[in-house]
Amino acid sequence: MGDSSTTARSASSTSIVAYDDGRREPRFDDVANEEPLQLRLATRGETRDVAITMRTPGNDFELAAGFLFSEGILRSRSDLDSVSYCIDRHIDAEQRFNIVNVQLRGDAAPALQRLERHFAIGSACGVCGKAQLDDLKLRGISRVEGDDATVSAETLLALPERLQKGQRGFAFTGGLHAGALFDVSGTLEAIREDVGRHNAMDKLIGWGLLNDRLPFSNRVVLVSGRSSFEIVQKAAAAGVPIVCSVSAPSSLAIETAQAFNITLVGFLRGRRFNIYAGAGRIV
Repeated sequence: MGDSSTTARSASSTSIVAYDDGRREPRFDDVANEEPLQLRLATRGETRDVAITMRTPGNDFELAAGFLFSEGILRSRSDLDSVSYCIDRHIDAEQRFNIVNVQLRGDAAPALQRLERHFAIGSACGVCGKAQLDDLKLRGISRVEGDDATVSAETLLALPERLQKGQRGFAFTGGLHAGALFDVSGTLEAIREDVGRHNAMDKLIGWGLLNDRLPFSNRVVLVSGRSSFEIVQKAAAAGVPIVCSVSAPSSLAIETAQAFNITLVGFLRGRRFNIYAGAGRIV
């Protein structure tokens, strides 16, 4: 089930005209690659397209597994039989790496209707709303355990710099979001990048699923940019007790964090941060 997409380029070089203090000159610039990924789900002899997302190539199998887990289609790694690129000879060779087939085990019975709202998802955030919060409860996602999962304020303050150092793609392009997993001592365990925040989060969760690391108990997730509803609902599905972002959370992200016992930290930058939910875990 190895993901050869990790060898795909996350960036490419393009010619530009740079304007600098009144001067124009031709240059080359590295930009983040953005390509469509089509996700196909095969179960009980039937194959269907379930989602299309714009993503940065790389860790595609993790993205597929993490997305399906976050949406409640995969309940555990045991539901998953295989993940592969499409090798249909009728498809252009280059495009085969933009199509991922996920084969479920014969006894897995996914609730595919949950994916109807996600058939086309963008590189920002998918469809949000209070109905989605109710859907999480109907899916059986419970409040995150781990009230004893505490982290010091000083540890949190050190995380953005560690995130930045781990963002290799961002260092070249300046155009990729990241999701990073830390333990409560601040040790970086995994980091994933993508043009979309929710894709980076799915890649991180997919890494956990494929490596039998879920749930992410006693862990801290830090995302670049802001915390949206989707980021927090994915954290709830993965059992993350502490979610941080370098920018602001949305109102529904805060409500979701409160409903699922998640500590939510925003504006984590410099020597400051705001705690929007679950302040008891920050010591």
